[in-house]
Amino acid sequence: MADITIVGTGNMASGIAARAARAGKSIQVLSRSADRGAALAAKVNGTSGITGTDAVESGLVVPATFFPVSKEILETYGESLNGKTIVDISNPVDTGTFDSLTVPAGSSAAEELQRIVPNASVVKAFNTVFAATLGEGSVAGQVIDVLVAGDSTEATAAVADLVSDAGLRPIVVGPLRRARELEAFMLLVMNLQISDAHPDYNWDSAVKLLP
Repeated sequence: MADITIVGTGNMASGIAARAARAGKSIQVLSRSADRGAALAAKVNGTSGITGTDAVESGLVVPATFFPVSKEILETYGESLNGKTIVDISNPVDTGTFDSLTVPAGSSAAEELQRIVPNASVVKAFNTVFAATLGEGSVAGQVIDVLVAGDSTEATAAVADLVSDAGLRPIVVGPLRRARELEAFMLLVMNLQISDAHPDYNWDSAVKLLP
């Protein structure tokens, strides 16, 4: 049994897998591509399988994918995810315009995913972190903050523990509905990354809360 299942092999999947491996977690990588899944698993001394064919081994699952793909993943695995913790890292941003979110008003990607798997516990985390910063785990000498939101006390604590074990700083911000603010905030932050008026921000900045 793995400690964590990561679905996907992109930059965020690689970054989270690397941090989890440094924390001593056993990792299962599931991917549509057998070659990419095996390559990432080899990097982090994990195991690999094909999405939708191989069973999820762990109780903590990270679809490290864009929101539409995360929906497909949860729909595919369905009831086999009952009782598991699902970590939603997505930002449902319209990447064609970077001017709006793609979820209904009064909702969030995390809440939409929770509706697909009502008997699992969705926790929002890592959506305020950029992939380019995960390898180092810090920006400008400051440890990366990971804002976490969830309705299940147990599931939220498990995700916060993973973040802490990975050398990052978890900040639990409240129930799952706080994902609405986290996602809307990242729409603003992403606009800074792509803005010619802010050349110092280039997908390698970080959100930091200083007490």
